[in-house]
Amino acid sequence: MKRHIDLLHGRILRSLTGLALPIMATSLVQTAYNLTDMAWIGKVGSSAVAAVGAAGMYTWFSTGIVTLARMGGQIKVAHSLGEGETEKAVRYGQGALQLTIILAVLYALTVLLLADKLIGFFGLTSQKIVWDAQVYLRITCGLILFPFLNQTMTGLFTAIGDSRTPFLANCTGLAVNMALDPVLIFGMGPFPRMEAAGAAAATVTAQMIVTLVLAGRAFQDKVLFDRICLWKKTSLSYFRDIFKLGVPSALQSMFYSGISMVLTKMVASWGDAAIAVQRVGGQVECISWMTAEGFGSAMNAFTGQNFGARFYDRVKKSYLLAMVVIGLWGTFTSCVLIFGAEFIFTIFIQEPQVLPLGISYLVILGIGQMPMCLELLTVGALQGLGKTLPSSVITIALTVARIPLALILTRTGLGLNGIWWALTLTSMAKGCMFVGYYLWVLKSLPGQEGCQAGN
Repeated sequence: MKRHIDLLHGRILRSLTGLALPIMATSLVQTAYNLTDMAWIGKVGSSAVAAVGAAGMYTWFSTGIVTLARMGGQIKVAHSLGEGETEKAVRYGQGALQLTIILAVLYALTVLLLADKLIGFFGLTSQKIVWDAQVYLRITCGLILFPFLNQTMTGLFTAIGDSRTPFLANCTGLAVNMALDPVLIFGMGPFPRMEAAGAAAATVTAQMIVTLVLAGRAFQDKVLFDRICLWKKTSLSYFRDIFKLGVPSALQSMFYSGISMVLTKMVASWGDAAIAVQRVGGQVECISWMTAEGFGSAMNAFTGQNFGARFYDRVKKSYLLAMVVIGLWGTFTSCVLIFGAEFIFTIFIQEPQVLPLGISYLVILGIGQMPMCLELLTVGALQGLGKTLPSSVITIALTVARIPLALILTRTGLGLNGIWWALTLTSMAKGCMFVGYYLWVLKSLPGQEGCQAGN
């Protein structure tokens, strides 16, 4: 497998899938991190799952913070390479990494100082759950620098057509995480039983390993990374461009996770077990969600380079081909969640009083998987065109609508299931709106320009 895929020439489907498959595999590996943690922590009990679930909302929120640097840097590097401006691509990549480090330090300090108040927001009833959540939060977010660097470097590797390196790095991290989870959670040999704190320590250690692997491969790169100097000053004009494209995507992600926190607080009114159900169900759904987002990331880089090169026919054709592929994936995951709900949930939690809640959650979410996958694909394509603002407006508007919709549905006799239906219905609406909007955008693009780009 080649490390760098030529996104500007040759067969579209071959180039796109060549880039997308390692990204999708990387997403599955990242999902496996969380599922591995959840499988082991679930053996401790639903209370431990609830603690990790509450604290995990803030690690999820942090992805919105780093999106500012990652997305802006990835798009501008792809555009610059498509235009043949290698030096500009280097400066954008350098600025994105510098901004990532600054954001990581600020976020870590904020969480360490306010951990008790952040966990207190959810109104958890058990003091042990609250304490475990605070410990998990301080470990994972206190060392947030490593996942921040991993996300930005992954975005930059993808922009230059190398999706294999992040995949190999994350596979290495997964192996470390799988080995450390049982040792640190339950205690083996010289290691004491740490439960939730052990899951956090295993995850952070694995993320450090991923950073080291990515950095090692970056030093060998001859396209972008070998010319980046982190201690060299970057012109403010590059940061302005990164902010212009990155801020809408960052706000979109932060609003999304912020609304989810509000919904989690609503879920908590049904008890700590409901929090555990949401955590497990959300991690299972990540198999579909993160894979589709991975394909969207490939679309981002493919669209960005071809848009920069003015190969508009390739931009149009790639989306239509990708819709077929990701539509089939979304249909498959819907069937798995709907028909395999009981089997899947019992892998993580077997408590009889919790199981029916988990089955309902997976079945309801399963209904909306295909439109959600199309949404994530289209968001990546729009970002590749530099249209991050329209994506953010649509996502934020319909995500905010989840709160009043959940309040209405929970009072109709659906109870807790009303919250799950609010998630599914808004996902379906977003999928339809994004596809319709992007097809309209494609009609406004001119015909093929420049040299022959291939089929």
